Amino acid sequence: MALSFHPDSKIWKGRPAARGRQGDARRASRAVYLRGPAPAATIGVFPHNLRGTAVDFRFTEEQLMIQDVARRISQEKIAPSAEHHDRTGEFPLDNIRTLGENGLMGIEVPAEYGGAGMDPISYVLAMIEIAEADCAHSTIVSVNNSLFCNGILKFGTEAQKQKYVRAIAEGREIGAFALTEPQSGSDATAMRCKAVKQADGSYVINGKKSWITSGPVAKYIILFAITDPSKGAKGITAFMVDTAKPGFHRGKTEPKLGIRASATCEIEFQDYVATADEVVGQDGEGFKIAMGVLDAGRIGIASQAVGLAKAAYKAAVAYVKERKSFGQPIGSFQMIQAKIADMKCRLDAAEILTLRAAWAKAEADKTGGRFSTEASVAKLTASEAAMYITHQALQIHGGMGYSKEMPLERYFRDAKITEIYEGTSEIQRLVIARNETGLR
Repeated sequence: MALSFHPDSKIWKGRPAARGRQGDARRASRAVYLRGPAPAATIGVFPHNLRGTAVDFRFTEEQLMIQDVARRISQEKIAPSAEHHDRTGEFPLDNIRTLGENGLMGIEVPAEYGGAGMDPISYVLAMIEIAEADCAHSTIVSVNNSLFCNGILKFGTEAQKQKYVRAIAEGREIGAFALTEPQSGSDATAMRCKAVKQADGSYVINGKKSWITSGPVAKYIILFAITDPSKGAKGITAFMVDTAKPGFHRGKTEPKLGIRASATCEIEFQDYVATADEVVGQDGEGFKIAMGVLDAGRIGIASQAVGLAKAAYKAAVAYVKERKSFGQPIGSFQMIQAKIADMKCRLDAAEILTLRAAWAKAEADKTGGRFSTEASVAKLTASEAAMYITHQALQIHGGMGYSKEMPLERYFRDAKITEIYEGTSEIQRLVIARNETGLR
């Protein structure tokens, strides 16, 4: 693995060295938000937890470099526009294009499919930076990376990877993931959207999906539909959907409490025809694909929660040093100090567990194993930490925290969704307990 940094143009010209000459030339032309030399390999918070494996808390130069790229874009473009996008609900297309141009919409996607070719740790580090600037932007990034690109890379054909992944990874198009229906949230097998196979191998799809993140703007969607109702979970199949084709319809954009710039809507299929080459994986493997992809998605949401919690925590620490009451900074009062200590402990625990889950995913990618427990532990811990920390940060700010003049109330609104999507906290507890005990 090698990176080359061009000191004159201040462009990060490298990606993993194995990508080939054509990938080098194409990537070198990208203007990446990295100015000055790459940061030193400082101590991180990543524990190796396998027996007989040495603990190494350091990040690699490549991981730190993509973190820096994400940080610069977040600070220079995303954070200044976050309030506007939250207030108006406007989809941040320009910012998403910039993220895509810099490899952040396909962080783990190999360079031959238009991505950055990085590892799960890099993805977590970048997601934390983006979410710290704005949670809604990180939601879009998470869906593109974890749910869309990851699913096709693991289960799609070579032709599907070339056709669907490249445009999404480069930020030219937006992807989405359609599993939830109006009557089936946590119980994904209760879906009613049906795909009926035809004599020519195509499928005619009818039905609705709800709460589709990026649905109003997505070009391509991974859809899950029933192909054999008699088989239950084994009768679900995954399809690639092109939203420009006849039979696809979008509903109204949902008016959400938080992550308002992340567009969400209901979608409907009326005699939509999916060809045989648009099936992802094998017929009847849809539920297995969805559950595997959601494991990766939970790491994305855990990262989002960590970044959001960091933003709220930093705001609280700064405020308790500046705000005075009874002649002294409020941070000198023991009750405030207790809040800061509790927030710090939960934040660090969430970050470490999220990085552990990312490491477990990297190991599973090598061995074909699972990382569902680590992903659920990270997602549960980080989402509940985000809710707690944003709550305490708002409380510390008092009336100012409740005002829209400060971002605390946005952090608080945004935090709640991390406990809901990609599996509620209740579902995460079920996954963890069942994996640990083997009982169902």
